[in-house]
Amino acid sequence: MAYSPLQYQSFQQFQGSKLKSLDSMRHHGTNRVAFLFAPIVTAWLLCISSIGIYNIFRWNRHVFCAISPIYMLKFLKNTGTEGWVSLGGVVLSITGVETMFADLGHFSSSSIKVAFTCVVYPCLILAYMGEAAFLSRHHEDIQRSFYKAIPESVFWPVFIVATFAAVVGSQAVISATFSMISQCCALNCFPRVKIVHTSSKIYGQIYIPEVNWMLMCLCLAVTIGLRDTNMMGHAYGLAVTTVMFVTTCLMALVMIIVWKKKIIIAVAFLLFFGSIEVLYISASVYKVPEGGWIPLVLSLIFMVVMYIWNYGTMKKHQFDVENKVSMNRIVSLGPSLGMVRVPGIGLVYSNLAIGVPAVFGHFVTNLPAFHQVLVFVCVKSVQVPHVSENERLLISRVGPKEYGMFRCIVRYGYKDLQQENYDFENRLVSGIVQFVETEEESASKLTSESFGEFENTAFKGFVASEHPYTNSRHKEKMVPSSCDIQAEVAKTGSERLENTQLKHESLQILKAKESGVAYILGHSHAKAKKSSSIIKKIAINVVYTFLSKNSREPDVILNVPHTSLLEVGMIYYV
Repeated sequence: MAYSPLQYQSFQQFQGSKLKSLDSMRHHGTNRVAFLFAPIVTAWLLCISSIGIYNIFRWNRHVFCAISPIYMLKFLKNTGTEGWVSLGGVVLSITGVETMFADLGHFSSSSIKVAFTCVVYPCLILAYMGEAAFLSRHHEDIQRSFYKAIPESVFWPVFIVATFAAVVGSQAVISATFSMISQCCALNCFPRVKIVHTSSKIYGQIYIPEVNWMLMCLCLAVTIGLRDTNMMGHAYGLAVTTVMFVTTCLMALVMIIVWKKKIIIAVAFLLFFGSIEVLYISASVYKVPEGGWIPLVLSLIFMVVMYIWNYGTMKKHQFDVENKVSMNRIVSLGPSLGMVRVPGIGLVYSNLAIGVPAVFGHFVTNLPAFHQVLVFVCVKSVQVPHVSENERLLISRVGPKEYGMFRCIVRYGYKDLQQENYDFENRLVSGIVQFVETEEESASKLTSESFGEFENTAFKGFVASEHPYTNSRHKEKMVPSSCDIQAEVAKTGSERLENTQLKHESLQILKAKESGVAYILGHSHAKAKKSSSIIKKIAINVVYTFLSKNSREPDVILNVPHTSLLEVGMIYYV
């Protein structure tokens, strides 16, 4: 089947329209049409396997002998350098299969193994055998062998199924891209972007508008700009083989660090699979001038952006650590901290897990007044996928009790997303009240020798969502559910006095919440020092500043209510 220039132009327009439609509808989520994905992929696999069986029995039944690796060795021996170069095209036969592994975030590894072994692999083998059988009788049709091997009577139905299968396959890759970008943002390796949940039932279905439209522009640029499937194949082949080799290297590290295997086993694994992948990479590198330069340029751009963002963020954190306010200075100011304490709770957000952030000192220097209860909040992304709710908040006291200062570390896994309806204020206040109660009960059991050890213990995590103090109508309930056993113990006069003080501090915290909660965030700008090199000045003053201005603001990421937000401007010289 030959294509005229008009038909080819119409096909390009159809592909461009399909890409634009796919990207414009993705913000609605895939949950409404996800039930069609499995039937479409199943129909596509049945189509290509059926066509493969048809071509095998019609053109060449001896093609089954190609399963033997002997023919591969004979091919490389007879063709020499040309055979090695052709490996860059051979690798395209597996460049669509890795799409399955992009869905590891949605499916288990066992389900993907079963699907690949029992369904995908046999269908692909039959499809390529059928195409090889067709080519053994039609050497002149090698450029478009796939479509020409399809019987004309079923060409258009297969073409329609192929189009839908391409949409499903691209959806899997794009969804995996969204997941990776989200995790990179959590690890401070990518600028802050907007993350939208497209499903209230399936947690992993997210949508990132900025990345979505960026992908659309890149896809259209490649499709319309190249207009050559061979060049696209060269670009795709180099990208996939490089990813495979990097995955093999990381797998060797996992075997040593995580699985605790012997180094010789990991080295043997790396040499065996790595040598095969290096062979394919070397053949794909030969195709760099013919389209292989595209993934290299894109990867270089994204690597520079990610490195500069991570470098600038780490330098800002280092500035915070070096310029944090000393606790001795805070304690020397007295319970009032040298300023007017007004009713309410003040939440000071900072990246510091210990110490008093510089933004607080900058704030009280210009405005010597602060809230009755002061909480330093630090949001951290930890190196685990998810953090359970009962381990979300880590609360400790800062300074003596009469100072009314606490610290709360809010922990999120790199796959956790902060939900817009997350009742953070009530959970935080409930956690602080429970911390105060547990602290007093623990202190009453400790001797004077062990009291110093108690002050140096690690932060304590509490369940803040189910505590009765979240609601003001439960003020009369002064003992949380976790302390019911202690309530049964007979109290002496000194214990009752301690409980009276406990009630007083808990009531103060609850009354402070009723007076209002204010969020104090640092609005910082990073600038390179005058003694910095030209490259560093360009990276920080130009690139990092541009990325910061065009990324999501911290108050939006943290879901801070605008009516209670106070921003403190600071310049960080890094």
